[in-house]
Amino acid sequence: MALVSSWGNLEHSCQEVVGLSDRFSVSKVFQNLNSNFIPRGNGRSYGDVCTNSNGKLLWTAFLNHFIDFDPLKETVTVEAGMSLKILQRFLVPRGFMLPVTPGTQEITVGGAIANDVHCKNHHMYGTFGHHVKAFSLCRSSGEVLYCTPEENAGYFSATIGGLGLTGLITEATLKLKRIKGSWINAENVPYGNLNEFFELAKKSEDKYEHTVAWIDCITGKGDRGIFMRGNNSDRDDYVDPKDGFAIPFTPPFSLVNSLSLRIFNKLYYWRQQLQSKPFWVHYEKFFYPLDGIRQWNRIYGPKGFYQYQCVVPYSDGLDAISEIQTQIASAGCGSFLGVLKTFGKKDAAGMLSFPMEGFTYALDFPNKGKSTVKLFQRLDSVVRNAHGRLYLAKDARQSVEMFEAGYGEKLEEFLKYVDPMCSSDMSRRLMGV
Repeated sequence: MALVSSWGNLEHSCQEVVGLSDRFSVSKVFQNLNSNFIPRGNGRSYGDVCTNSNGKLLWTAFLNHFIDFDPLKETVTVEAGMSLKILQRFLVPRGFMLPVTPGTQEITVGGAIANDVHCKNHHMYGTFGHHVKAFSLCRSSGEVLYCTPEENAGYFSATIGGLGLTGLITEATLKLKRIKGSWINAENVPYGNLNEFFELAKKSEDKYEHTVAWIDCITGKGDRGIFMRGNNSDRDDYVDPKDGFAIPFTPPFSLVNSLSLRIFNKLYYWRQQLQSKPFWVHYEKFFYPLDGIRQWNRIYGPKGFYQYQCVVPYSDGLDAISEIQTQIASAGCGSFLGVLKTFGKKDAAGMLSFPMEGFTYALDFPNKGKSTVKLFQRLDSVVRNAHGRLYLAKDARQSVEMFEAGYGEKLEEFLKYVDPMCSSDMSRRLMGV
């Protein structure tokens, strides 16, 4: 038994954890399970997708070995518990990089597949699932399925973005992209409102692989922000990355409040404006800025925090984002990380994949109880009216109705592939399985 929480630290509960270290014996482990289970990697999902109060957690952190690296085919095969951090630090000095990674590299390959994570380059490279060549999926029956877009194609599509509900991924083969070195050639462009952001996004996506914006949601200066764009640099030297400092303990109260948010957002906007000329930045600082502060989730105190991430189609997107800004301001809330970016026209890699063509907006909120939940309900209404949906990897509280409105089109098909022994707090809350 272990005290377990997700990255949002909203709840802690004792759960039974079964550690896995040998991919060849996973099916034997399943024979001794007498309750439902859900795979868990590094526990970086924000809500209840990686917790299972009524069953077991299959901890994959020690399924972390390299299996094959083929520079000619531009592929790598690893066990599913391999962290993106270890994998990237192996690949980059050898002239390769994962085509898609999320805002943290402290997640596992299995978790990246199960949540079909995305990056700042969806308009060019899609999601993580678009670059999965194959994986082995162990079912509770002991059967191991080799899944590709052609072989066991239904399980392949259901497992990508499938929240760990189709079985346990033991190993995966990933397509890589070639790079020159460890640097990104980046540029920061201040903008004054959402229309300016959209114009910058449209003009940048043909020339820049990576595009994302920070939006100020607290200072009352409208919808101003900093648009960040970049490409892998031709600079061919490699610099070993350094791990940052750690927040040593959880303070007795949240350090994120209206005063600290106002100060931070003003300073951040001012500092980023100073870097308006193109500059080189190490890929880890560009892709994973928060990883430089280990255990940063502790700053929200013992009650934890929520992350709210939505996507809305272009048709009503700017109005929806503007209304979300208004609702946040009226509630007196805000976020250090107001991240706004666009998704391209890529077809979804998985049945429950989050991205759709449009705008996606992500924010963190300290947990203030009922007032925070009521704010989210108002935001849900805005997103639903705009025909959008919420990212399941970040969710801890959306309603069944909200979930079905966003994912219902593929839900019936997805449920056909759910393993009868797989279950999580999220799946029971939203799907009844």
